[in-house]
Amino acid sequence: QVQLVESGGGLVQTGGSLNLSCEASGLTFRSYTFLWNRQAPDKERELVSWISPTGLTYYLDSVKGRFTISRDNAKRTVYLQMNNLKPEDTAIYSCQEGTNRGQGTQVTVSS
Repeated sequence: QVQLVESGGGLVQTGGSLNLSCEASGLTFRSYTFLWNRQAPDKERELVSWISPTGLTYYLDSVKGRFTISRDNAKRTVYLQMNNLKPEDTAIYSCQEGTNRGQGTQVTVSS
């Protein structure tokens, strides 16, 4: 079955950076679009970014210019480079493909 395992979260100060990774197994990685979602406490899950098999990308307006999504098909991994982090970026970030979603990784940005 499909497994998505995220890593790279942590605690950073405002303005800091983190690089999230999502390693996938159980599917033909290069053929699928992958998404990064996030859910903050007491808020609904929101779509942050996605990347298509051909490298097309989408970003939530509030992260444009700060976050970059990428993929390495050989490593079966999707990345989310997050720069200039803000306290409002604090959330659990999870990777998704279709209806499959990982457990998530916590990102906390202190002010």
